[in-house]
Amino acid sequence: MKSVFKILLFAMAMTTFYVSTYAQKDNRQRMTREQLAETQAKYIAQEMAMNDTTAKKFVATFCQFQKEIWALGPRPKKGVSSGTDAETEQAIKERFAHSQKILNLRHKYYEEYSKFLSQQQIARVYELERKMMDSLYHRSQKERLKNNK
Repeated sequence: MKSVFKILLFAMAMTTFYVSTYAQKDNRQRMTREQLAETQAKYIAQEMAMNDTTAKKFVATFCQFQKEIWALGPRPKKGVSSGTDAETEQAIKERFAHSQKILNLRHKYYEEYSKFLSQQQIARVYELERKMMDSLYHRSQKERLKNNK
């Protein structure tokens, strides 16, 4: 009887320890969007070996670009094909308008980057940015799958 009680007590202690450890892992600090954008910009500047002056200009410009993108709001939803033709048409036009706004911002900031980066550097910035976005997307998908289990 005493051994059963000891095993039960041990199991409860291990469960308590495991739950508290798991809770600590979930309470890790998340970066704000602004912090993430600045971290991304600094990473790109470091990868491209920019000098301090260029890196500061790039980080400030990149962060401002991100703020303007966020100001546009979320992308319009895609799945409206079950609505009427008029609703579907409206949804498609909203997506076009949103895409055009993003394109206009990309053009605006291309012009800004052209003031202090070469064309090859700008192309490399876009390449590194795309790789980071893909990486973040895949990480979020893995976490979503893990959380749904």
